[in-house]
Amino acid sequence: MSNLPAFHIVIPARFASQRFPQKMLANLAGKPVVQWVYELALKAGAESVTIATDHEDIFKAAEGFGADVVMTRTDHENGTERLAEVATIKGWSGDEIVVNVQGDEPLLPIGLIHNAVQALSDDKESEMATVACPINREEDIFNPSVVKVVCDAKGRALYFSRATMPWDRDGFAQSPQQIAEDYPALRHVGLYVYRVSLLGRYAQMPMSPLEKWEKLEQLRFLHQGIKVQVALTKELPPHGVDTPEDLEALTKKLMV
Repeated sequence: MSNLPAFHIVIPARFASQRFPQKMLANLAGKPVVQWVYELALKAGAESVTIATDHEDIFKAAEGFGADVVMTRTDHENGTERLAEVATIKGWSGDEIVVNVQGDEPLLPIGLIHNAVQALSDDKESEMATVACPINREEDIFNPSVVKVVCDAKGRALYFSRATMPWDRDGFAQSPQQIAEDYPALRHVGLYVYRVSLLGRYAQMPMSPLEKWEKLEQLRFLHQGIKVQVALTKELPPHGVDTPEDLEALTKKLMV
């Protein structure tokens, strides 16, 4: 995209993981998972790509494959707080744009990053952007593991939820598991783009009641009145590495 604004990429790489401990360093087709993500991010055309970790083993591994890596505090609640620390360490100005690329997404499409950065750049009132795609399976509407988002007329998020929303009062009364063709909910894709000025305020924002119940950190921003632009993509990006089974499946795919 020739008119894409300048942006930075930060890859939060946390050592601990409940479902798959030490997955960032797991061997994926001959390289650590986080190295795949770093090498993918380098192709996005960012001003800088930084790995942000809380553990010496990841730090040493990242140095070993030539990454720009920053050691961050161990008490961060989430990747957003880790990004905020990196932005401070790097001295980025408030109007700069930073992308949070998860360290367990080795097949994340580069175009998705570009679309989200462009969406934020085009909306001068929004301070962050994320991504969503159509929901193609009716069962996903009723699956709490699939996060849904509904948007306003300007493409900004109105709400994110694990619940089925909006509730089709008349349609569900007649056919409880059937979704209308024009059903407006989208499936949220967990890629986030921020203006650095917002990251600087995030640590002072208390957890919102919505975030507490839904366990969705993006609701903290909506609760504070932050405008969140939603970039659209046609389909769900490839699955990341959440479990050892995911690692095995991706290894087979990459070795073909």
